[in-house]
Amino acid sequence: MKPSRPYLVRALNDWILDNGMTPYIVVDVGIQGVQVPHDFVTNGQIVLNVSPSAVRGLMIENEALEFNARFGGVPMQVYVPMPAIMAIYAKENGQGMVFGAEPGAPEPPNGPEPKSEQKSKAGSEKGKSDKPSLKLVK
Repeated sequence: MKPSRPYLVRALNDWILDNGMTPYIVVDVGIQGVQVPHDFVTNGQIVLNVSPSAVRGLMIENEALEFNARFGGVPMQVYVPMPAIMAIYAKENGQGMVFGAEPGAPEPPNGPEPKSEQKSKAGSEKGKSDKPSLKLVK
């Protein structure tokens, strides 16, 4: 079957807009092909407002999401391959969806964790990690 992510992104984007809220997407900038303003990247991620008032020409295709926008007054064509979209949510209340890996999707570039990291994580009661994590800010 085809990946479900593009269908879910389109549906959730419409749902968020129909409810009068602002759709935000979280993008993993480490995925090949991502074209975003790198001045706004934090911990390998960028959060983008994809509402009609913030972007022009939004296209959510099966392969990628793309649009034109201004960042700090500078126009830019943004291109985000579907595997790079980590989440879509409403800015106002945080409702939306975080995406995991889909069957048949390419493996992450780092592969499995080394055993030493797995042991240190298992021994950590606080659950802290050096890896970036997704956090919704309301």
